[in-house]
Amino acid sequence: MNMMQRLAVTTAASLAFTTAAIAEITSETLEYSVDGESFTGYMVYDDAIEGERPGILVVHEWWGHNEFARSQAEKLAAEGYTAFALDMYGSGKLAEHPDDAKKFMQATMGDKQALEARFREAMSILQDHETVDESRIAAQGYCFGGAVVLNMARLGLDLDGVVSLHGSLGSDIQPEQGAVTARILAYTGGADPFVPVEQVTGFVSEMTKAGADLSLTVFPGVKHSFTSEAADELGEKFGLPLAYNQEADKRSWQGTMAFYKSIFAQ
Repeated sequence: MNMMQRLAVTTAASLAFTTAAIAEITSETLEYSVDGESFTGYMVYDDAIEGERPGILVVHEWWGHNEFARSQAEKLAAEGYTAFALDMYGSGKLAEHPDDAKKFMQATMGDKQALEARFREAMSILQDHETVDESRIAAQGYCFGGAVVLNMARLGLDLDGVVSLHGSLGSDIQPEQGAVTARILAYTGGADPFVPVEQVTGFVSEMTKAGADLSLTVFPGVKHSFTSEAADELGEKFGLPLAYNQEADKRSWQGTMAFYKSIFAQ
């Protein structure tokens, strides 16, 4: 997509938004296009704050762009950031069963060019927003989204930092020495079978060889999806090793906020 096409997409998206204000927090639902396919994102910011501020991309779990991703964006807006909960699957692609979620995830992760193009377009939309300082951008992702933001760091995208929360740490994208310029913060559960200890140690080795600035926290005894309060119900419903953990959720959020203050102060 060239610059004129991107500008046209962004303009079209701005015309398509719906706005709802709760106190000082304003939200915009944006319809945008990537390579002819429709996507739906969610921009949130505090309109009482004057001037530009850092922007943060929020990448959803394997279920798709849902209320959980939007709620995380709203929490970031309450902290003074402009957050954009992007869509990596396409408008209307929201899974209610793990089989569908797996299909959506595998199709997206299997097309590296599309994966990067979708992320870059969302990043451009966020950077173009009137409230955002385009030079101060970070990304955080959950589950599938954690893997996405780590891959964007591996590809050397111009991000100040990325945060992975119970995301897959392994990847077939292997960065060269010095290629990872974004600072990385990762949180994983010590009892998460989706991210076994071998994957964790491999990730640390990979990032060490790449010379990346990595901070990693492993929560002992904590399972997958520990930040999602819906995890217990979903785990029981589908027989999956998912479980919300209040302490891990609290500590990872506090650590993420401290991380952003650090990277955006530089």
